[in-house]
Amino acid sequence: QVQLVESGGGLVQAGGSLRLSCAASGRAFSAYAMGWFRQAPGKEREFVTTITWSGGTTYYADSVKGRFTISRDNAKKMVYLQMNSLKPEDTAVYYCAACPNSASSRYGECDYWGQGTQVTVSP
Repeated sequence: QVQLVESGGGLVQAGGSLRLSCAASGRAFSAYAMGWFRQAPGKEREFVTTITWSGGTTYYADSVKGRFTISRDNAKKMVYLQMNSLKPEDTAVYYCAACPNSASSRYGECDYWGQGTQVTVSP
């Protein structure tokens, strides 16, 4: 069992930066690929980025490539999402998830989800 708690969301102006954190509990954390997803009002949840259990490989949605960076610290059971050059269209609730592997994470096929943190980017 893995429990996930996101933090770090907030209100930021376009062009600004935020760093989201996801704190995990549970012994199996390091065995999971971790993903970040987001859901804007009136839209379906979408994949943002994922990182393999070792942290050696990452994947990004085209919409965030070059602006967002995912990282993890297995010793601390933490996952991070550094978001730079934020745009109003990045406004959404952001969720972290523990997924069986990076391939499944890209389809949102994950085993555990956090409660989400709101990110709002003003023009």
